[in-house]
Amino acid sequence: MNATIEAKRHPGRLTLPDPDQGVFQMVIEDDKSVANRLFFRLFQASNILQKQTVGQVGLTTVQWAVLGALSRKGYENGISFNALTEYLIVSRQSLDGVLKRLEREEHVLRIPHPDDKRARMILLTDKGRAFWESLQPRIHEFYADGLSSFTFDETVSLLHYLNKFQRDLERIALADPDEPDQEVPPID
Repeated sequence: MNATIEAKRHPGRLTLPDPDQGVFQMVIEDDKSVANRLFFRLFQASNILQKQTVGQVGLTTVQWAVLGALSRKGYENGISFNALTEYLIVSRQSLDGVLKRLEREEHVLRIPHPDDKRARMILLTDKGRAFWESLQPRIHEFYADGLSSFTFDETVSLLHYLNKFQRDLERIALADPDEPDQEVPPID
């Protein structure tokens, strides 16, 4: 049977020719388990990253991301709270809690937005910038150790695939389970 026809009849199955037996069917019955393992592995990796950043660098991943974002060239005068939440892809509540801690440590300030006095700009203080700069050797060592089994090309590929994955996640729009089934147009 033609592999293309077989694939249309049985999504998730892959039919490959076997040079020894004429036709050999390799069936991938449970492609859901691969997706489940991938998402679970990402969950585990994010937890390990959080644990390791706290233990090795002394920052949570969100603190690390906030300080890194505020230290970027062009943000010497700060960034709006809303723009920072969008850039980091974190909730307002999560960011607010992290900023309160960084403010207590005098690493950041919230200042009035120049165009909207109700809004706030987040600014890296001189103390915060010096702290961030002091962490750079340790951060680069962390990066090197975390990617030690990857070649440069593999690291670039991983970044590419994570970018694709992030875009796919952002596009997820599951159907409402309370809505009647909607007709899905066939793919030509």
